Amino acid sequence: MNIYLALGLAVVIAFGVTALLGFVVIPWLHKLKFGQTILDIGPSWHKNKQGTPTMGGIMFAAGTLASVAVVLITDRIMGGDIVLGENIVRQAMYTKLFSGIFMALTLGLIGFVDDYIKVVKKRNLGLTIRQKTLMQLLVIIAYLGSLKLAGCDYMFIPFYGVTDSLGVFFFLFGICLIYGATNAVNFTDGIDGLCSSVTLTSAAALIVIAFMRNNLGAGIVAAALAGACAGFLVWNWNPAKVFMGDTGSMFLGGMVVALVYAVDCPLILLPVGIIYFIEGLSDVVQIGYFKLTHGKRIFKMAPIHHHFEMSGWKEKKIVTVFSFVNIIGCVIGAALVYYGS
Repeated sequence: MNIYLALGLAVVIAFGVTALLGFVVIPWLHKLKFGQTILDIGPSWHKNKQGTPTMGGIMFAAGTLASVAVVLITDRIMGGDIVLGENIVRQAMYTKLFSGIFMALTLGLIGFVDDYIKVVKKRNLGLTIRQKTLMQLLVIIAYLGSLKLAGCDYMFIPFYGVTDSLGVFFFLFGICLIYGATNAVNFTDGIDGLCSSVTLTSAAALIVIAFMRNNLGAGIVAAALAGACAGFLVWNWNPAKVFMGDTGSMFLGGMVVALVYAVDCPLILLPVGIIYFIEGLSDVVQIGYFKLTHGKRIFKMAPIHHHFEMSGWKEKKIVTVFSFVNIIGCVIGAALVYYGS
């Protein structure tokens, strides 16, 4: 199959499946009374969103998977192999792609359990930090272990090249990066359309980077993710008809991480997902400063998108500005890969 046709097909299928699922999933969530509970610690005007269906992340998770499956199966029927491309290391290419998708799905499942406890069991905080962290770490270690067994415990560093096997550092670095990034994506999901818009820009950049790294399979998955995020925005744009919940944000975090590992360049996540890191860092800084100063705050509220909300910015403005900042990071990331190869 022509690669550009495959990319277009991936985007269209993911967008269509995700957007159309809204007509089924949102009424279903309403019927089950899976509505979001708005905590008192948030902005007071968020109370208007009380009862909006959550767990909508299952829509774009299904859209992404359906798109990838259709494109890859169609390609194989036509005698091609987009995943393998020109690479002769078959096991490594398949492992990087499919174990990454499995990791994202498993993280999304953890998010689903968290959402279920919040919504159905009426425990606002869901899983405890210890429970969620333990489950996430088990998934992350299993994912990194699969890469290690496939001989993928190396990375591409712009302007340096490909490292040798990183040994134990591969696990230490990977655990910190994946755990931090997944939870940072979760922090980004705080206002209508923000996380899905930012992830759309990151996925678009990763399509380009995948081509630069000659990993067409990763490019197809990134295209599917971008299309699914766009399809979800049909329902999640302000005023949102559905929220993604931890089900969605943890799936998105896993997918973005899986893609940067698929192109052998996890470091590129910093510029390509700069908003994630700003959001996560703002929360860490706020908590640390609060404890050190015994009650003082740097931001009016954290994560930082809430600071801008409390400063009078409308949600649509925050989404637009944050997405633009992330686009700048994406351009920088793509330039680093291109000129640093």
